[in-house]
Amino acid sequence: MGHQVIIFDFSLIRGLWETRVKKNKERQRKEKERLEKSSLEKIKQEWNFILECRKKGIPQSKYLKNGFVDTDKKILNDYGKTPQLQKKRALPDEANKEKDKFIFHLSGEQWTEFPDSLKEQIYLKEWHVCNTLIQTIPAYIALFQDLRVLELSKNQINHLPVEIGCLKSLRVLNVSFNNLKSVPPELGDCENLEKLDLSGNMEITELPFELSNLKQVTIVDISANKFHSIPICVLRMSNLQWLDISRNNLKDLPQDIDRLDQLQTLLLQKNKLTYLPRALVNMPKLSLLVVSGDDLVEIPTAVCESTTGLKFISLKDSPVETIVCEDTEEIVESEREREQFEKEFMKAYIEDLKERDSAPSYTTKVLFSLQL
Repeated sequence: MGHQVIIFDFSLIRGLWETRVKKNKERQRKEKERLEKSSLEKIKQEWNFILECRKKGIPQSKYLKNGFVDTDKKILNDYGKTPQLQKKRALPDEANKEKDKFIFHLSGEQWTEFPDSLKEQIYLKEWHVCNTLIQTIPAYIALFQDLRVLELSKNQINHLPVEIGCLKSLRVLNVSFNNLKSVPPELGDCENLEKLDLSGNMEITELPFELSNLKQVTIVDISANKFHSIPICVLRMSNLQWLDISRNNLKDLPQDIDRLDQLQTLLLQKNKLTYLPRALVNMPKLSLLVVSGDDLVEIPTAVCESTTGLKFISLKDSPVETIVCEDTEEIVESEREREQFEKEFMKAYIEDLKERDSAPSYTTKVLFSLQL
């Protein structure tokens, strides 16, 4: 008996496929129109405008009228031309040139590695490298003994070299929104470090115990990663004042979290916490606590009392339909963009809270639905 040959009508299959593609494009068009008309788009525009105003130092009275945001572009342009502001901010040209000699700037996707000439400029005090395709930090960074600021956000860096531990003068390390999965123990040798930002790397699950040596650190941001608990080394940073561990996989907090007796701000939103330990009440300097309230079933009464001076914010995260996409890289990229936007949003929101002295100490269910 011969082989059976099944013959398809390819014209029929093509017709079905084209019909599906047409329907999908129509759905995308309607969704785009819906978003353009929705209030979420307006909220996004207003917050982006507020962020621009904050970056330029424009006071709230200039863009807030009766509680509403005035998004007139003239505010940005006119305020930037104000002679008084220019006098306040501008330094003499010679002083600026002298300062710039010690600062290295690099940005743009055309850069896939650091320029060779950089290794000869070991007198530099600051590196500002962002929005490039650079994946590796060169080992010769150990030669930069005067380096104080290392800003390397929004690149493609996939690991930190062990030589980073040689930077004894380093005060600020920002490697947020890269592709890091771990941190070398040698980073604990940077004993003068004051700010550590590892946020938005999406894959970091733990920090080496050696980072306990960072006794000068006041700010730690490890948000948007995959931590299941607050790292032990962070609990041993005795001078810590700001901790952002939001958007991770925390299910509980350590009972000895009150050993962070200098902590002033604790950001825990978008985790899987079901209760808060009473130890939070024993943190005398804690003035701002932000959590996601959807899963919380147990909150110490003292945390909510106005007599403590603690601003307790419980955010409610509205569910948003997830768009199915087969391209994994596109999904990761969209997640990074969303994390960046939410980070800027929360930064502006917290600054606004601090400016409002009359803000309630306990706020229930603040709507947080900005997954745009």
